[in-house]
Amino acid sequence: MMMRKALLSLGSASSPFLGNLLRLPSFSPLSSCMPFIISPLPFLFHSRSYSYRFNYFNVDVDFDFYDPKLFLKFVRQQSKLGFTDVETPFSLFDHMKLISPLPGIIDFNMLFSTICKIKPHPPFSTVISLYRQLHFLGVRPDDYSLNILANCYCRLNFVDFGFSVLANTIKLGFKPNIVSFNTLINGFVHTHQLDKAVHLLDKILRLGFLPDKVTYGSMFKGLRRSGDNAGALKLLRNMESYGHFMPNVVIYHTIIDGLLKDQLLPQALRLFKEMKVKGISPNVDTYYTLIDMYCKEGKVGEARDIFMNMTNTGLVPDIITYNTLLDGYYSHGEMDEAEKLMHLMVKDGCKPDVITFSILIIGYCKGGMVDEALAIFESMISQGQIPDIISYNVLLDGYCLRGQMDEAENLVALMIKHGCKSNIITFNTLIKGYCKCKNIIAYNIISKTM
Repeated sequence: MMMRKALLSLGSASSPFLGNLLRLPSFSPLSSCMPFIISPLPFLFHSRSYSYRFNYFNVDVDFDFYDPKLFLKFVRQQSKLGFTDVETPFSLFDHMKLISPLPGIIDFNMLFSTICKIKPHPPFSTVISLYRQLHFLGVRPDDYSLNILANCYCRLNFVDFGFSVLANTIKLGFKPNIVSFNTLINGFVHTHQLDKAVHLLDKILRLGFLPDKVTYGSMFKGLRRSGDNAGALKLLRNMESYGHFMPNVVIYHTIIDGLLKDQLLPQALRLFKEMKVKGISPNVDTYYTLIDMYCKEGKVGEARDIFMNMTNTGLVPDIITYNTLLDGYYSHGEMDEAEKLMHLMVKDGCKPDVITFSILIIGYCKGGMVDEALAIFESMISQGQIPDIISYNVLLDGYCLRGQMDEAENLVALMIKHGCKSNIITFNTLIKGYCKCKNIIAYNIISKTM
């Protein structure tokens, strides 16, 4: 009871925005567990009937679907594996409703939690609608299901309704935990209300809740998004002094990435050294951000040092890291170093992608080595990589600069054959090439085509 009063006091006069959200009218236990029934957002709770169709399940099963125990076991297995579309979980849900007695809330929770992870656009509004159906069926929620519901509201930018779910959680006799507040804090961050997230974090600290890595992760994400590097560094020091949760590599990387985005390389390097002194090993992403910044500033030597430091620790660079350093070498004419890196890349089993080949083609063309660029281009195609418009335009420019217009025309024909659409750069490159060769007729044809 003491905790309940303290939690409801979140809506005290000192926090008016929380007070408005938590001072809700009293409802019966059943109706209060599903606040969306009184929601003024009917578009979220569209009614839809789904008939059970066996062909939704693209799996081979050798049991009777009308054996409830085996079916629920199947639902749990599918929930662990995840879903790629909404039709399969819809069909599972419809069949679960037909079971008598109804399955417990835990089985529905597993299903709903997995639905929320469907990519690229999780159907949060649909999960809310399915919860509404559960309410009509008389299934009582637990604290986990209410957290899922609150998360759905927050991810749909309705943090206010997330708070109403928290209020009902307390009224139903459940004790909110840090997960409940993490959902709300992340909701504020997601809706760009960082000031309210900070205010809520301060409130829950006073109530005695201990933030975890999810809490701090959301806060640092919000601070980085808002460009508040000073606030991120201050929060880092507060974390260490409070001792609630010691910073990990993800938190350090988030701050370092924010500093580098604002081109604060010295501060980022100090933090990079600090984390290593504290025994926190940087990950591939952290090394990549530093390599990328050094290359952008033209400090390829420093980028190389960071790369070597990374490999010496046993980390294997990914294709993005290789491409970044490779581009740095070619941009500064360090062809020998670029070739050494390519050999190392192949040795490590990292397969070049379209960007890798484009970087090579650009590098060779800039150095006037068009024949070598053509060899790379042909190797790219032979390895099953489809050249993009950048690769075509760069090689086209190399031919045009050398006045090899026949080769340029053949390349354009190949580009059309492969279904790659030309752009304004393609036309401009051809026009410059024809002008250089004084081919006025071709110049006029191209100009009219544009």
